[in-house]
Amino acid sequence: MTAPASGGPSAPAALPGTARASASSPTPGGPVRALADVRPSVPPARLLADLVPPRHFADARFSTYRANAAYPSQARTVARLEEVAAAVVKPARKGLFGARKQTAPAVYMDGGFGVGKTHLLTSLAHAVGLDVSAYGTFVEYTNLVGALGFRATVDALATKKLVCIDEFELDDPGDTVLMSRLLRELADRGVALAATSNTLPEALGEGRFAAEDFLREIQALAARFEVLRVDGEDYRHRAVVTDSAPLPEADVRAAVTGRPGATLDVFDDLLAHLSQVHPSRYRALLDGVEVVALTGVHPVTEQSAALRLVVLVDRLYDRDVPVLLAGTGAYTGERSLFTEEMLRGGYRKKYYRALSRLGALAEDGRTVARGAA
Repeated sequence: MTAPASGGPSAPAALPGTARASASSPTPGGPVRALADVRPSVPPARLLADLVPPRHFADARFSTYRANAAYPSQARTVARLEEVAAAVVKPARKGLFGARKQTAPAVYMDGGFGVGKTHLLTSLAHAVGLDVSAYGTFVEYTNLVGALGFRATVDALATKKLVCIDEFELDDPGDTVLMSRLLRELADRGVALAATSNTLPEALGEGRFAAEDFLREIQALAARFEVLRVDGEDYRHRAVVTDSAPLPEADVRAAVTGRPGATLDVFDDLLAHLSQVHPSRYRALLDGVEVVALTGVHPVTEQSAALRLVVLVDRLYDRDVPVLLAGTGAYTGERSLFTEEMLRGGYRKKYYRALSRLGALAEDGRTVARGAA
């Protein structure tokens, strides 16, 4: 069964539909728009055009990756990926009877959190060319299939030379089978593939997504994938979650009032709205948004709502959008956003990733609030 984050039980089944135009950015001193008022209309061409590396990694290149000499696998991975990029870009040699069929490269980067796998995956996409590459997270591709249909997704992605899948997940068997089939059909059409895993920062042993898990679950493709081990320490050298105290509601409202590109929502209103918007539209939901403010933030106890929130946090992080959080008494910081049961369950990797990312965005939000004081 598809995970709730890939549409959820309350999400609309089809992508097309009427869309209420989003509110324009407020003028100084004017009202602040709400994300809950935005009904993004996203044509299929936009969904495909959005499959590019996130703004957060806009400057990532092989030349800007700082390989740690203490971990030789990092430099080896960079060198191999440069070879892969050259092989993808280079046209096949022509023989006497036409072009020689070559097996397209397929690589999987295996390593812990914070060793630069996403930086390297983004660098590969840039080296091949963003016009002939598709780049998205595992969830974005499963959402794309849900929005366009399987065959239309295959046909669209088959026009690319390279498909990059960041944060490959094994949480949901249905999604894993779906992605395995998608990759198999793309590989059969000569599309090069590159993937990374999602890994808990501290999970270097039990619970860590490792190469053998990936290869076992994509059975029919396993022999085609080359595993590139990326050893190293977390370059961030920080805790899993940046847990900052919530801001006073008055400070949050003051910080965004009259601020161009700012939005202000009651947390429950936003959660309800997300259940009515297909996750594939969340990126468009944030068009023109520079700061997000939420009031009445509280722990989320319903899993489908929590998984939709995870997707939204990922899209906010992609765009480096500061988030200002004003919570209720039960909300004491990002760490309290999800229940302990969720943080121990099958989707814990998604939740910890969201907490880490939201913590960083909330710290940026506190900077915004201080600047407005």
